[in-house]
Amino acid sequence: MIDRNLARGLFLTAIALVFGLGALRYPIGDLSRAGAGLFPLMMSGLLLLIAVATIVRSRFVASARFEFHKANIALLLGSLCAFALVSRLLNMTAGIVAMVFISAFAGSARYSIARNLKVSVGLFLVALAFQKLLGLSLNLY
Repeated sequence: MIDRNLARGLFLTAIALVFGLGALRYPIGDLSRAGAGLFPLMMSGLLLLIAVATIVRSRFVASARFEFHKANIALLLGSLCAFALVSRLLNMTAGIVAMVFISAFAGSARYSIARNLKVSVGLFLVALAFQKLLGLSLNLY
């Protein structure tokens, strides 16, 4: 039996290493003059720390069975496709709402419209911060 917690940690490790090694192809710079590779390298480093903590934790908690749900993967991929399509046709805010409402069907908790609206508002605020504070050109409204 494959331990779900250990598999989660190993998967996060793989993602962190792929993005971290990819970031090394770009100039890193330093903290006063950041290069293009500094941010992805820092994020992959943080993800690697979380992955190591997850692997260590998997040794101390009860083993959980690893289950593979194809329908949930299809729902998540469909929600990402809906986000891209709705964002292109309408705007990014509508795309965020579509993504959240579709991906919520993959969750194990009871489906809640109120929770989905709260998550949508939170993601909209993050996107708005990226637009206003970082100057990204996002079609939010």
